[in-house]
Amino acid sequence: MALDQTAQAAPAARTTVREALADDIAKDRTVIGARVNGRLVDLHTPFQRDGSTRIEPVRTSDPDGLRIIRHSTAHIMADAVQRLFPGTKVTIGPAIDAGFYYDFDKPTGPFTDEDLAKIEAKMREIIAAGRPFRRDVVNREAAHELFAQMGETYKRELIDAIPPGEDVSLYRHSDGEREWVDLCEGPHVPDASVLQAVKLVSVAGAYWRGDERNPMLQRIYGTAFPSQAALDEHLKLLAEAKERDHRKLGKELELFMFHEYAPAMPFLLPRGAQVYNALVQYMRDLYVDYGYEEVITPQIFDKRLFDTSGHLPNYRENMYLPVTAEHLDAARLALRLGVSPGEADAAVYKEADKKRDAAVLEQLAELERLAQKPMNCPSHCLIFGQRRRSYRELPWRLADFGRLHRYERGGVVHGLARVRSFCQDDAHIFCAPEQMQGEIQAFLRLLLEVYAAFRFAKIDIKLATRPKKRIGTDAQWDAAEGALADALKQAGLPFEFAPEEGAFYGPKLEFHVEDALRRSWQLGTIQVDYALPDRFELEYTGADGGAHRPVMLHRAILGSLERFFSVYLEHIGGAFPSWLAPEQAVVVTVSEKQAAYAQEVVAHLRSRGLRARADLSSDKLGAKIRAARLTRVPYVVVVGDKEAEGRKVAPRSRDLNKDLGAMPLEEFADRLAAESKPPRLAVRESTS
Repeated sequence: MALDQTAQAAPAARTTVREALADDIAKDRTVIGARVNGRLVDLHTPFQRDGSTRIEPVRTSDPDGLRIIRHSTAHIMADAVQRLFPGTKVTIGPAIDAGFYYDFDKPTGPFTDEDLAKIEAKMREIIAAGRPFRRDVVNREAAHELFAQMGETYKRELIDAIPPGEDVSLYRHSDGEREWVDLCEGPHVPDASVLQAVKLVSVAGAYWRGDERNPMLQRIYGTAFPSQAALDEHLKLLAEAKERDHRKLGKELELFMFHEYAPAMPFLLPRGAQVYNALVQYMRDLYVDYGYEEVITPQIFDKRLFDTSGHLPNYRENMYLPVTAEHLDAARLALRLGVSPGEADAAVYKEADKKRDAAVLEQLAELERLAQKPMNCPSHCLIFGQRRRSYRELPWRLADFGRLHRYERGGVVHGLARVRSFCQDDAHIFCAPEQMQGEIQAFLRLLLEVYAAFRFAKIDIKLATRPKKRIGTDAQWDAAEGALADALKQAGLPFEFAPEEGAFYGPKLEFHVEDALRRSWQLGTIQVDYALPDRFELEYTGADGGAHRPVMLHRAILGSLERFFSVYLEHIGGAFPSWLAPEQAVVVTVSEKQAAYAQEVVAHLRSRGLRARADLSSDKLGAKIRAARLTRVPYVVVVGDKEAEGRKVAPRSRDLNKDLGAMPLEEFADRLAAESKPPRLAVRESTS
């Protein structure tokens, strides 16, 4: 249990965690830092302490402790790299959810797998020395001079980015012979002996500061844990994750594909389309119960829509701007504007150039006149503003499964998880301010029902609050943040704050689910927006007869259906439940003599709305069963002479991992039909 101490020292005394918790650290060597009034610091970092200071110890077993361990391990790795590969420059090395990374500028080329093994061995040597980390605070000029002498140009750029007035802190460690220093705000472990379980995982390319115009760096990923047992368990999960990679499963199960003619835009194959359409239909059925109405909106809009919404100036680089042949031809004609060959007067040439430049600029502006929609919200505002609406029509919940297009850089696209063409289970709720609380609570009930259906048991919620750069009044932000927090409290849902991480137009809730491999994925969101109703001048007539501005709630549960497909596919390892499975049963014959009966079985199942096929190949029964099981089908149904004579089947259940024995065909059809109902429909029928 975490200790909670309220300091009794004199006001504004300056101390460190090492001094403040000396007795506790002496008894418990796993204490490696603390949260001081909510701020994470290590044992080295001084802070102001008075009678109200709240100090909460952080141990190696805590999530914050794990971050400290991983960040410190990144420093050890960078030290090892520079010992082994002189001339390599260091950049940044943060802790991340799965471990840590460090980016390097290595002039001699990429790191190899053999290099990683050498680096890891050198890291263990440095750790074995067990020397302490030491924190120094220097002025900006001294830091500049130090890293200039070391040739660390990237560090000098980072120093320039530190806000004036903030400490410039350095951290040092050594192996007993040579000291290594890095620009860093911490926190770090007290000494290297804490770092007992480390592993380097992979190498990738990364642009400096994420900008493709900057130099390409080499990024080494690694991970670290408080114990070897914890690391071994993590590596086991990594191996399982590799087997469950949705790109691998998508190919094996023939669910989707990609082609160079449509970069990062997925093709859903028949089996994948079956799953995809079932996801959409599941949400549509729920929308009936929760009072949503579905709309269909255009794909391409005049750019004035996105100027009004504010997306064009803020999101232009991620938007597709389609060009018509008419405007393309006009631009080409403008480029050919000039003078006839016989004219020699310089003024004539100059005037012609000016005309050509003006014409080209005019046509370039026309080329940008249209835009494919990257989101649905602006078009929903147009629908709301179609006519004056009454308070009796609110709340109005608009759902839209339209396709969206966003230009993602080539370096970030990843299978179905990050694509350029996708669909969301997108909806926008227009409501009166006093209805906002109830609508958020209703959304929470819907979201929890959906996540339970997909068996996501662990859900973490973050309330992202107002950023420094924002629009709207403080009163609007107070109301929006309060409504989100109150809805969570009334629902009894724990949450944590994500300070200053809201959108510029409003705060939001983020819903992070944990999959079967204990990885966290953000799926759903709900955002409170006062800005778009203002920008589109939306109004409704209130009970008082006056004009009022609605509040707009942006919400999604699955999020991008393509991304959800990738997350869920890995969560279940490709073994879709019966209600989602592309094929629910594969009928296999013992010999060719049962072919006619197998086709009869398939026809009967299909007549019940079930998805089945027969394997009538000349393969032996064992080979047929293995082939069917590789598709992770819920039921492999064997038919031989006895089954054909008695109009029976002998199914094997994937989920129960056993043969169910011979049973009448109708009994099996009833069983499969019951399992094939979406969770919501099954619950409703069981209670009716």
